[in-house]
Amino acid sequence: MRTYISDLKELDDGAQVTIKGWVQETRKIKNLMFIILRDNTGTIQVTAKKDKMNNYDQLYDITRESVISIYGTLNKKSISKAGMEILGIEIEILSIAETPLPLGVIDRVSADLDTRLNNRFLDLRKPENLLIFQFESQLLFGIREFMNRENFIEVHTPKIVAAATEGGADLFKVEYFEKNAYLNQSPQLYKEILISSGFDKVFEVGPAFRAEKENTVRHLNEFTSIDMEAAFIDDKKAMEYLEEAISYAVNRTVDLMQSRLEKNGYNVKKLETPFPRITYEKAMEYLNKKGLKLNFGDDFSPEANKILAEKFLGFYFITGWPADMRPFYTHPDTNPSITKSFDLQLNDIEVTSGAQRIHNYKMLEDNFIKKGLNKNNFEFYEKAFKYGMPPHAGWGLGLDRLVMNLLGLNNVRESTLFPRDRTRLSP
Repeated sequence: MRTYISDLKELDDGAQVTIKGWVQETRKIKNLMFIILRDNTGTIQVTAKKDKMNNYDQLYDITRESVISIYGTLNKKSISKAGMEILGIEIEILSIAETPLPLGVIDRVSADLDTRLNNRFLDLRKPENLLIFQFESQLLFGIREFMNRENFIEVHTPKIVAAATEGGADLFKVEYFEKNAYLNQSPQLYKEILISSGFDKVFEVGPAFRAEKENTVRHLNEFTSIDMEAAFIDDKKAMEYLEEAISYAVNRTVDLMQSRLEKNGYNVKKLETPFPRITYEKAMEYLNKKGLKLNFGDDFSPEANKILAEKFLGFYFITGWPADMRPFYTHPDTNPSITKSFDLQLNDIEVTSGAQRIHNYKMLEDNFIKKGLNKNNFEFYEKAFKYGMPPHAGWGLGLDRLVMNLLGLNNVRESTLFPRDRTRLSP
């Protein structure tokens, strides 16, 4: 039976255990060898003595990052830094690592991001990088837990589609037998069809694809999106679901992981709701007072977002975006030039976009014309509005960006296992 390193502290002194993992460091002194062994829960010193270990000679073949199994006795009176060690009895070498390593795992010399991503299997062995994805896993579990508690149905919609979700040219075209198809930009259209089907509340966690040519620290061409849609709600209720889901997930994760996060330099604080709100027009006025020259309909630049982040600190909503800046399915407000839409910002980065959607068939048809879209391409979607579509609203949350910003990482590629951008298609 394998014992994880983190579980050793629960065992009695003198217990016989088998631990398995990667050789992090070795040190030889005559007929004595010290091995620092690492698994995904921690590290432990293994002390091997030639006269006490059955197959001691095999230790000479061990290189850093080799995979081994050690059977031995737990010594909780050790003078090692951890206060305990394993006194080796028998070793099994499972896999020998070649030398030199293309990327150091515990070396203090830092590598550039491209080198790290080219050797991602080694980069992810670093405890601080592994922690990013353990944090992401717990965060996502918390969001799922919240959505299930609120009676949402988790769904899985197609990723190969016949029409663009939002129009435009940011599409990856694929050959689909005798037809042309696209990788889906988001599950938006299918979420709305499910609302028409009477599912009432749905959410999805899955990949989304954008053929955007930006190659910035916050853009990816494939990312993980958490999407929600609910019937008989407006944009304000959608914002409430969003802030409650995020705060529940973050606070739960902090409770579970705070000491490990702090030990690795990640400062994640618990959240309180509601998050601050500011309208697009009020934000524009504030930015113009700060010296920017913005007109209604202008998007906010990175500089503008940094100024707003100084005012709000943390999460905040920007609401009431201009109609020209939003997709065709976004519901107009009383003033038709403004929509019932919102973005959720975390510091200076947008992590969520959402809105109340159009549910009136005639209004939807008119918007196809306004946006210059061919409604024939959306027949499968438009049909759902002819036979009873309730008012509805929802949002899409970028998981990679959310994790990046919560942990204070410099690049969204660090919070993505195997990132896809304009120049990277491997590993």
